[in-house]
Amino acid sequence: MLAIGRALLARPKLLMMSEPSLGPALIIVQDIFNIIKEVHRQGVTILLVEQNANLALKVADYGYVMETGKMIIEGSGKDLINNEDIKKAYLGEAVQK
Repeated sequence: MLAIGRALLARPKLLMMSEPSLGPALIIVQDIFNIIKEVHRQGVTILLVEQNANLALKVADYGYVMETGKMIIEGSGKDLINNEDIKKAYLGEAVQK
């Protein structure tokens, strides 16, 4: 959170974040993602690289899914989180057939 606050002091137009969910307790991670949503709501573009696909896609306007260094699918966060292949491979959800 300190790193985010420090970065925001410069009033950036673009904030790049890598793995903000890595390390903190789960309750802190939720706070961090709430802050990410609020910062974006205030007009800052955010480039987020995150392995927690579920959290990332819930806040993403647009997302890219990469596998072994190659982009395999892209689309709105809403479309990606509802994509059956993404659910099965990255979100740990069983696909109903």
